[in-house]
Amino acid sequence: MSFGPKNMAWIPGGEFTMGSADHYAEEGPVHRREVGGFWIDVHPVTNAEFRRFVKDTGHVTTAEVPPDPEDYPEASPDQLVPGSLVFTPPGHPVSLDDFRAWWSWVPGAQWRHPEGPGSTLHGRELHPVTHVSHLDAVAYASWAGKALPTEAEWEYAARGGLDAATYAWGDDFLVDGRIMANTWHGRFPHENLRTDGYERTSPVGAFPPNGYGLVDVCGNVWEWTADRFTQDHAMASGASRSSGHQCCGPSGRSSIEGQGHEAERQTSPVRNVIKGGSHLCAPSYCLRYRPAARQPQTLDSSTSHMGFRCVRRLDR
Repeated sequence: MSFGPKNMAWIPGGEFTMGSADHYAEEGPVHRREVGGFWIDVHPVTNAEFRRFVKDTGHVTTAEVPPDPEDYPEASPDQLVPGSLVFTPPGHPVSLDDFRAWWSWVPGAQWRHPEGPGSTLHGRELHPVTHVSHLDAVAYASWAGKALPTEAEWEYAARGGLDAATYAWGDDFLVDGRIMANTWHGRFPHENLRTDGYERTSPVGAFPPNGYGLVDVCGNVWEWTADRFTQDHAMASGASRSSGHQCCGPSGRSSIEGQGHEAERQTSPVRNVIKGGSHLCAPSYCLRYRPAARQPQTLDSSTSHMGFRCVRRLDR
C-alpha cells in the first residue's frame, strides 16, 4: 500500500463545470474546465504549521514590514508602520457602502497577534493562519515543497465531486438542520449571533468534510490561489480588473487607514484570485461561501480573514 503526503488528499483529474450564473458577475461565464490529478492540503495551513515554517526559515511576513513610503506619498508617518487589517465590528447598524465602518488598520497586527498587540495564538494553534499575504503563502509553499493551487484546481477540489452544486456539500445551506461551514449569522456587520459556535475563525475540521475529504473549503478563511484575477474567469490569466463591490473588506495595503482618512496606493497593484469566502460572509452582504465564488486581492494584502492551502502536483 502506498501513502500520499501527510495531511493531503489525492484529487483525481477530470472535467467539471466551473463558475456560476446565479450569483455574482465575476463568477461567469459558466464553462467546462479540465484539470489533471494533484494532491491538496486537507485543511488550510494552521498557525502551528506556519510557526514551524517561520522557526525554520526566519521568514518575516508582509504585515511585519513597514509599508513603502513611495507607494503611499499621502500617508503620514504614523500610518507607515507594520500592521494589518482587522475586523472590528461596530456596535450598531451601519451603511454597507463603506468598509471602514468594520475594518481597521491595526499597527502590530500580524499572524502571531491576530487582533493586534496583546492578542495571542493561545488556544488557536489549529486555527488557520491569517494576516498572510500572497508573498507569504508562496514562501511557505516553496518551503514545504508545494505550490499554491490554480483557481481551477481549487474550485474542482472544493466541489468534492458535486458538479455544479451551489455549496461544497450540495444545494442546500443546511444538511438535516446542520450548519456545514463557519459563516456569518445575524445582521452584518454589527450582530454576530454565533449560531455556528464561533465569533471569528474556527479550528480546521470543525465542520464536515466534502466528498474529497477536504475541510473548510467554504467559510472560515478566504484562500489564496496562484492565478491573476480577470473579470471573465474563462479567460487566460492576464491583467487584473476590479469586480466593483469588495466582499467583507478592502484589499489590504491598498487602503491603509489612519486619522479618519485613507492613504491610497499610487500604483496599480497586481491582484490574484482568492476563493471560498470566510467567517465574515453573510447572505445579506457576501454570499461567497461557495466553490464558484471568487474575489481579487492585491498580493501584499493581509487581513484577519484570509489564509491559504497548498497543492503538490505529480511533476514536483
